[in-house]
Amino acid sequence: MNAGLIFDLLKASFGQKVLQIDLNDQPQSIEIMAQENRELFTLLRDDDRLYFDMLSSITGIDNGPEVNTMEVIYNLYSIPFDLHLMVKIRFDRETPLIPTVSDIWKTANWHEREIFDLLGIRFEGHPDLRRILLPSDWEGHPLRKDDILQERYHGIKVDY
Repeated sequence: MNAGLIFDLLKASFGQKVLQIDLNDQPQSIEIMAQENRELFTLLRDDDRLYFDMLSSITGIDNGPEVNTMEVIYNLYSIPFDLHLMVKIRFDRETPLIPTVSDIWKTANWHEREIFDLLGIRFEGHPDLRRILLPSDWEGHPLRKDDILQERYHGIKVDY
């Protein structure tokens, strides 16, 4: 299956819920609404014509308080069809909450925990959403553009 057919199938299945389609860049990408991610990702994984069986990575981005949005980007790969697809979800920075995909692709578990730890994006329904890189009592999320880094941690001066 080629990329054009993938996007035709997604548009037919999800219509206006697929916000943007970009066939020109590599990897090709789509942007979807946050509340549609579970249904769309399940289709991408389970449909025999698509079979995106591998979640390569998930990336979180803080676009800053000026833009007031954040993004989560999923990089998918279909091993049998040798196809890459990037799925973007943009949402309001004040309520960084999107549904988890950790039950669709098990590898999402740690990716989502890392994004939560460093950016403060919450993944609704995640089975174990807690810090993974920083200590559990760390204050803030260091990759947020407006985060104020701690000067001291347990009485120890933190040099950056």
